[in-house]
Amino acid sequence: MNKFVTLTATALPLRAENVDTDQIIPARYLTTVTRSGLGAGLFADWRVTTDGAPRPEFPMNQPQYAGAQILLAGRNFGCGSSREHAPWAILDAGLRVVVSSHFADIFYNNSLKNGLLLVTLAPDELGDLFDLVESAPDTALTVDLPAQSLHAAGRDYTFDIDPYRKLCLVEGLDDLSYLLRQAPAIRAFETQHG
Repeated sequence: MNKFVTLTATALPLRAENVDTDQIIPARYLTTVTRSGLGAGLFADWRVTTDGAPRPEFPMNQPQYAGAQILLAGRNFGCGSSREHAPWAILDAGLRVVVSSHFADIFYNNSLKNGLLLVTLAPDELGDLFDLVESAPDTALTVDLPAQSLHAAGRDYTFDIDPYRKLCLVEGLDDLSYLLRQAPAIRAFETQHG
């Protein structure tokens, strides 16, 4: 898993609420067992027409948001099924952080376990960020995971995160890597109590 410490990047605004995992990555893209290539299916039903033409009204297709690495999302993002392909698709599309006022629990945990940082802000704070990014798309946002802060246009926002998940993201560890790192302490315990 890639480490996440700080990121300064532009943001992509998606004001939709109750975005479920089938909208994030439609079921027809779930035939793969690898993570690569899933970014092409991210928001596919919203992003392109049935004949594959880009929908100009969708933010991902608008040039002012090209290269964004932070997704601003409406409330209850990631609801629906537990498909792990959803965070994989977001990461494969080049997004490293999703900011919302509420995430579905299973999506939240799947995302953190796969290296996608989710930042939960109060609804009014999220609304301020949407307004800022939509009025000035080139605004850089800085997410500082060790400080648990997001900075944008002179404003600072703080967010909570489970200390274990924070450690894993900052050090680039998945659950197995974390356990393997504890092997010397486990052996010492076994020797002492064996």
